[in-house]
Amino acid sequence: MFRWALNRLFGNKSVRQNRAIVLSRRPKGELRQGDLTLKASDVPAANDGEILVESLWLSLDPYMRPQMNDMESYQDPVSIGGTMPGEVVGRVIESKSRNFRVGDIVTCHSGWQEYYVASDSEDGLYKVDPEGIPIQAYLGVAGMPGRTAYCGLKYLGKPAAGETLVVSAASGAVGSVVGQLAKREGCTVVGIAGGSKKCDFVVNDLGFDACIDYKSGDLTQQLKAACPNGIDIYFENVGGDVSKAIVPLLNAGSRVPICGFVSVYNTTSPETVETPMHIFGTMESPPEHRFFLVAEWQDQHQEITETLANLVRSGHLNYRESVSEGLESAPEAFKGMLAGKNFGKQLVHIRD
Repeated sequence: MFRWALNRLFGNKSVRQNRAIVLSRRPKGELRQGDLTLKASDVPAANDGEILVESLWLSLDPYMRPQMNDMESYQDPVSIGGTMPGEVVGRVIESKSRNFRVGDIVTCHSGWQEYYVASDSEDGLYKVDPEGIPIQAYLGVAGMPGRTAYCGLKYLGKPAAGETLVVSAASGAVGSVVGQLAKREGCTVVGIAGGSKKCDFVVNDLGFDACIDYKSGDLTQQLKAACPNGIDIYFENVGGDVSKAIVPLLNAGSRVPICGFVSVYNTTSPETVETPMHIFGTMESPPEHRFFLVAEWQDQHQEITETLANLVRSGHLNYRESVSEGLESAPEAFKGMLAGKNFGKQLVHIRD
């Protein structure tokens, strides 16, 4: 009775709780139980020039796996006890900034957590327009994967009408956009994916000319049949045996944008991995190839995002999503994504 009276008198100002998934130990190969841990803490209040963002959707992406290793890379490794990195689309629920209002929908690099206090000037914080497009699309087809596909294809692939393009992981968040954009440039587009359902989707829903199921037999022979005029552009997402099957078919003057090589991300010996840079670089006549990051074109972020969003609104970019429910589901969803169990962009739905 006394506690109730105090609450009535002074107000029950309970502190909002934030749940976050942190790296508890460095994985050895495939993720195991205990590598990632769910932890709770109080949510700090926003100070001047800051906003409090409530996460709605979390993006899971292959680049996160190498960051769990204690080794030099293009991104710093996650520290033990640190929140797993990642991008979310969220809602501003508290603002002490002139640039953002409560209710604004934003994307930001908050990581795998439910709440995040952001400086209004930090890199990667953007308002997005939810009109006519599902907000989670700003993490996929109209987000970082879509921009990666756009920049890698346009600036490194340099497609021309009549050329043949092959893209691996063709039903995924990046590969699906690469192929559709290349078709708009007049290319013959061949995808590589795992399983008949994914291949059917790539051809029937995305409009590729063909899609090869790498699980169904001799990949090299299937590629020869699908690419009788050779390969002018190969957009690399997988690496390993897929890259090696591509090598004999590359035409003179071919280009190979290297986005990633997910087939080796779970290796227990990353220092000995034969990367696509090795595979293509040791050819007698190497194609024009290099690893790239979408951040190289960060100055075009808003322009490219809006271009992709408009293509989604107009029905000219199709996509598929795999959704897991609740922040606690992220580790298993991430593990499944690395094993190719996802279909399209892998997302975690945190709240409506």
